[in-house]
Parts: sequence; C-alpha cells; structure tokens
Amino acid sequence: MVVNSVHWFRKGLRLHDNPALLEALNGADTVRCVYILDPWFAGAANVGINRWRFLLEALEDLDSSLKKLNSRLFVIRGQPTDVFPRLFKEWKVTRLTFEYDPEPYGKERDGAIIKMAQEFGVETVIRNSHTLYNLDRIIEMNNNSPPLTFKRFQTIVSRLELPRRPLAPITRQQMDKCCSKISDNHDQLYNIPSLEELGFQTSGLPPAVWRGGESEALDRLGKHLDRKVWVANIEHPRVSTCSLYASPTGLSPYLRFGCLSCRVLYYNLRELYMKLRKRCSPPLSLFGQLLWREFFYTAATNNPNFDRMEGNPICVQIPWDQNPEALAKWAEGRTGFPWIDAIMTQLRQEGWIHHLARHAVACFLTRGDLWISWESGMKVFEELLLDADWSVNAGSWMWLSCSAFFQQFFHCYCPVGFGRRTDPSGDYIRRYIPILKYYPNRYIYEPWNAPESVQQAANCVVGVHYPKPMINHAEGSRLNIERMKQVYQQLSHYRGLSKSQPEDTGYMYNIPGMLKSGYLDHLGGCFWPTGRMFDAPALYGQKYVDTLNSGVSFLTGLGYKTMTNVRI
Repeated sequence: MVVNSVHWFRKGLRLHDNPALLEALNGADTVRCVYILDPWFAGAANVGINRWRFLLEALEDLDSSLKKLNSRLFVIRGQPTDVFPRLFKEWKVTRLTFEYDPEPYGKERDGAIIKMAQEFGVETVIRNSHTLYNLDRIIEMNNNSPPLTFKRFQTIVSRLELPRRPLAPITRQQMDKCCSKISDNHDQLYNIPSLEELGFQTSGLPPAVWRGGESEALDRLGKHLDRKVWVANIEHPRVSTCSLYASPTGLSPYLRFGCLSCRVLYYNLRELYMKLRKRCSPPLSLFGQLLWREFFYTAATNNPNFDRMEGNPICVQIPWDQNPEALAKWAEGRTGFPWIDAIMTQLRQEGWIHHLARHAVACFLTRGDLWISWESGMKVFEELLLDADWSVNAGSWMWLSCSAFFQQFFHCYCPVGFGRRTDPSGDYIRRYIPILKYYPNRYIYEPWNAPESVQQAANCVVGVHYPKPMINHAEGSRLNIERMKQVYQQLSHYRGLSKSQPEDTGYMYNIPGMLKSGYLDHLGGCFWPTGRMFDAPALYGQKYVDTLNSGVSFLTGLGYKTMTNVRI
C-alpha cells in the first residue's frame, strides 16, 4: 500500500524533537510539510507586526532547513476545514500527522479535522511535544481537577516520571527515503508571504530584536547554556538594569512558537546542572519557568473560557471599570509614570519585556491603579508580546490581577519605588523615553516633582512635553485595595489560612477569614508572603514607606520567583 503523508506544522516549527513529523516519515512513500495560513487572520486577529514578523521568519527558517533535506515547506492560504479536503484528493493523502495542541480551541479544531480525515479514509497520527508532561495525567492525579496553586502543581509533578527525552533532528537520509518531487513553480504556489502582502506598513520598521526560527533558537540555547554561573546560581536569581533589556540568550518566544523544544531545554539544563554539581539531582527551581508554563497549560486545557471572566469557574468576578481612554494611555505609554511608559514602549517596539516589568504594568492597569479588567490588558499583550501564549497569557493576567491563583491583593507595585529599586540610575527610562534623558537621577522616576527650572533645563516640561501622571498612585491604590477587600469579603467558599496553607491543599486563600482575623485591617503595615505582619515604618523608616504608598508594599522576594508569561 502506498503511504502519502502530510505533516501539518502549527506551533512546533522545528525539525528537532518532532515526533509527529517522524511519524509522517515512518514507512511513507511521500511526505509533504504544510503550514496553513488563514488570509483573513492577519487583518482580523489581535496580532501585531512584531509577532507576524517573528512567525514569517520562523517559517522562512523552517523552509530553508527543509531545503537542505531535499524538501520544502508548503504554505497554503485558507482555513484547515477548507484546505484539507482539497489536499487529501490532490495529493492522494493516506496519513496526516501533527503535534498535539492542549488548548481548548486547538482541541476543537483538531477534532473537526480528525473527523474529516476519517471520512476521507486518512489515518491521523498525533504526538505530544509542546509540553513536558501529559496534562490529563496531572489533572487525574489531582482528583480530576486542575491544581490551582503552583505548590500543589509542583507536588504532583514531583511524583511523575521525568519527561520523555527529546528526539534527534530529522536527517537528510530519513527524508530521502520518502521525499516528494518539488515542482518548478513551488515558490509561486506555496510561498511565504511578506509583511506587506499581509497588509502591514513596514516603512520605518526597526530591525527585529528577536529573529524567528529554529536556527536562531538553537544558537541562543547554546549561549544560554554557556552561562554556567547562571545555572549554578539558579536558586538565587538577581535582577539588574541589564536584565530589563532583551537578552541574546532569551528563549521564551522560541518556546511559544515551538522553534525550540521544551524537552531539549529541560534536559540540557538538567544535564548541565548535574555536571556542575557533580551528579547532584537538580532542584525544581531550575525548571521553574518551564513549570509555570505547564501549570497554566494544565489549568486552561479543559476551560474554554480561561481567557475571560464570564463563564470562567476559577476567576473571581471583580466589577472592573470601563475606561477606554485610560486603557489607551496605558497601552501607548502615556500614563505620565516614566517607569510604566518605558515598559510599554519597549513592549510595542521590541515585542518583549522582563517578567518583573510585566508584573508592574499589569498591576498598574488592574488592581493597583486604573481598575481596568485584566481581559483588556491580556488582549494588548496578545497583540504585542512575542511569547504571548493563550494559556500562559490569560493565566498570568488572572494571577497578577488577583482574579485567580493569587489573592494577596494588598501587595501593590509602586510605579515609582519599584522601578527605582530595579534601576536606580534610570538608564532604562532614558532609553525608551528619550524626552526625559536630561532629567537628573533624582527626578527621572517622578519628573512632576522636579522644580520648574530643572524641567526647563532638561528641555522637558511636564504637562507640555511629557504628560502629567494620569492618577494619584497613593490614593488610587488605597481605594483599589478597599475595593478588592470588599470583593473578597463577599466570598465564602475559600478555606481559611488557619486550617491549612493553600499551597499544600490546592485551595486558594480564604480572604474573609483573613479579614475576620484582622490580617488586612492594618494597611499601614506590610503583609509579606509568609503571613507575618510587620510594622513597616519601624523596619524601614516612614519616608521609605511613604514612597511605597503609605506602607503598602510591592512584591519583593515573591516577584523574583513567580514568573509571568515565562521568560527563560
């Protein structure tokens, strides 16, 4: 029997560790590799130019790699339900392979394609390689429900076998056994479109900070693993001004598009750590950022409403404000807070920001200052952020807005103090908000406090050349904490902290119990993740506390280990 295989690329845009592609090659007479591009998607979807550029570069790199194997990538315009019936007939397809997609939309789409393939007599082979673990198995081990705390998730994962080892890259010898003839007009029929063809204006577009593709991903992985000091000190992360800039060893966009296998990263980190520590078993913190990714995937896999409040069983229903004007100022970097504006400018220009920067702008938009729904912020990140994954993006926004996973709403990031602590000199602000570059360090984070003479000397008068702060942070955050307090007072279905810690049970915090016990009544103190109440003025001095909004602390130690949208 003749076996004509089609491998359908989606997220796993690579030739290394691709078990579904290997199944396509197994005993096949012909193999074609396809990527289906919806022509309406570019204009209709919430995806910005940087994300599209990254995807197109990844496809170009994949096509180039396939050329070296005497094959090509077939980029086909249309929707899968319209494209596959034509391909099944035209190419006499007998086998369709693709990587398992654990997200609800992907499972629904793939279910329709599997049913269609059966009607055409086409065998469907699906393999998992986008996550480290079988997510259904994790849910099964948690009494058939997803674990809702990271601690509980880690406990379950620690009982599982190690992830499967990655497979070797596809070779020319493997491809030659079942290669299909490439037509002379292949580039005309199946070419990768340009940004201009997709309707984007590219004049003035700066060079990409992150170049898409498997080749770039593997090169970055090599540089990443050369940082032996980083691996040896993974349990004690440090953040400096340099951390805020895009790193040549950053990997998160490559994991999101599947240009880099998470299993390859996992085992490279594991083996390097064991080599440096002389066969010492690596701690879970070495893989913490990968595990956060798995955690959010697990929480989302059976929840089609994971990206919204309505119909989402794990999301606290908070009555957020509708304020399009304030949302636009935040998204466009016009809040009047240089730290926030610099972050949003970097995001729009480059498609990436540090995980602590994500914390800061997410808190500012939602529970910290503007009281705007996390759904709105999630959509902006979906448009601009290269590594925005449906599950991870939505999960991170629910977490940072205290809508799920994390309920310590009394922690607020100060848009002045937090940035100053991370980058005391303000060089990051000067890079992304150049209008402020002549401000002295003393006023770079709060230019509105600079004397008029200083503003004029800096050629930037607040309210003329740079906007005034759109909100009084001290007043706004105090009001929002009271709002959150009222929301949680109405909730009665959480377990109390007095009974057991939520990390050990899988349950979230019982905020009503905390309110009743007086945990949150004294907002002049700093409530830390340990549950201990400190007298902040006595510890740090009243001036320091006032800077941090009258004693309401921003996240410190917790923020360094709880990653948003997975930055590797």
